[in-house]
Amino acid sequence: MIVTRFAPSPNGHLHLGHAYSAIVAHDLAREAGGRFLLRVEDIDGARSRPELAAAFRQDLKWLCLTWQEVPAQSTRLASYLEAAEALKARGLLYPCQCTRAEIAAAKPAIGPEGPIYPGTCKGRELTPDARIAWRLDVQRALAITGPLEWVDQIAGSQQARPELLGDPVLLRKDEPASYHLAVTLDDAADGITLITRGADLFAASHLHRLLQALLELPVPEWHHHDLLLDETGRKLAKRRGSPSLADRRASGEDGLLLAEQLRLHAFPSGISLGKD
Repeated sequence: MIVTRFAPSPNGHLHLGHAYSAIVAHDLAREAGGRFLLRVEDIDGARSRPELAAAFRQDLKWLCLTWQEVPAQSTRLASYLEAAEALKARGLLYPCQCTRAEIAAAKPAIGPEGPIYPGTCKGRELTPDARIAWRLDVQRALAITGPLEWVDQIAGSQQARPELLGDPVLLRKDEPASYHLAVTLDDAADGITLITRGADLFAASHLHRLLQALLELPVPEWHHHDLLLDETGRKLAKRRGSPSLADRRASGEDGLLLAEQLRLHAFPSGISLGKD
């Protein structure tokens, strides 16, 4: 059975890009007689606002989608810590006290997700009482797993290249687990068989495949769909004030009609589909 999911973070209202992503995941499951899940990813500290999770449910209902809800990330912190401790015990995580400014000052190479950590803290003595994050030693991890592959339904078979992202943070300084660790564990716990998300997260899947191998988790398939872009060619984003679904609901817009338009790629003026 195909199991897909929509996993928004309650740090801002949903917009058309989220609606499109939810519809893609919902429809892929529905067409195969599978299940479509909603998971709220609410471990972003003070930015996570519980009232927005209620708005998300209203948005999905307005779009005439049906779903099953699974436990939010905030209920799963123990599983993240357990997995991280297992990786530490194998010597695969190392502590890092670098700030973003220090990393930028090192003029690191730029990867698909931004600056690649230059390995400053590998093997160095840390300042006493410094706040630390824990990074995955990707090269050491690959030496254990050997070559890995994963499959995207659109792009086909992929050789896993997690080294393109450098050594990522898995446990953050001030918050629980990073997105990479949490989402990989959650997808396995929820029985996700087809991970549907935007093309902007394609590179992250290389790392998630590595984590699946290290933690002996099931390997799903992926479906990285194109993004909705604004008139400047940038993806729609909460932080840039893209019009919210809540505002559209309040204005009396027909959610079912909007959903059908998104399915047909009949986007509003100024909105297009692309890779960003």
